[in-house]
Amino acid sequence: MDAFDKPKCYDFLIPLERGPRGNTTEQVERALRSAIVALDFQPGEFIDKGAVCLALGVSRFPVSEALARLATEGLVEILPQRGSRAARIRLPEIRESMLIRQALECMVAEQAAGHLPEADLEALRQNLQAQQEAVERGDRPGFYALDLAFHTILVEGLNLPRMAGVIDASRANIDRVRRLLSSPRRHTVTLAEHREIFHALETRDPQAAHRAMAAHLQAVMEELGRFSAEHADVFVHT
Repeated sequence: MDAFDKPKCYDFLIPLERGPRGNTTEQVERALRSAIVALDFQPGEFIDKGAVCLALGVSRFPVSEALARLATEGLVEILPQRGSRAARIRLPEIRESMLIRQALECMVAEQAAGHLPEADLEALRQNLQAQQEAVERGDRPGFYALDLAFHTILVEGLNLPRMAGVIDASRANIDRVRRLLSSPRRHTVTLAEHREIFHALETRDPQAAHRAMAAHLQAVMEELGRFSAEHADVFVHT
């Protein structure tokens, strides 16, 4: 991936509504987190505080506070005397997060094959149709949202809020990876993998559902390995 320099005009940031200072910091934090996860700030790109202030219509204090909070999440790196940048993606953390997802979501798929209500199976069927339409029109953001929804339907359909919380907590950096890997080819492959999972759920085959989910998540890790070798500047390997 080439250098990420760009004019410091952050038109992807929307000016905030005025509110109490604490609320302003939280709004800035949400805006910056969304921009980092969406790759509006590329991994390793320095974040111009002044440009953020201008784009959001806020002072420097809430921006500095928000960046400090995001640093604790691993989404921002603060470099003394140099500034703050969107953190490069740490491969060991991604691998650990994916192991957590594999362990939990494979169990979810296995349970869903036996217990997911018919209404949720129908929701998955409609989701897959919408995924197909997104692939056909080349709608990357739309496919990304539908991909998330597919996995969410499984967890919510089984009424597993604590498990959903653990999965969500591991998603920020994983979501950046998924966006980096986003391509028409990857979307077509993902759709086929989702259909394999759905077939196992529809036929009420727990072991097949477990295998299909495991294969789906493992495929993401294998593609990440290839991508990280080609774009080493985006990743931290230790």
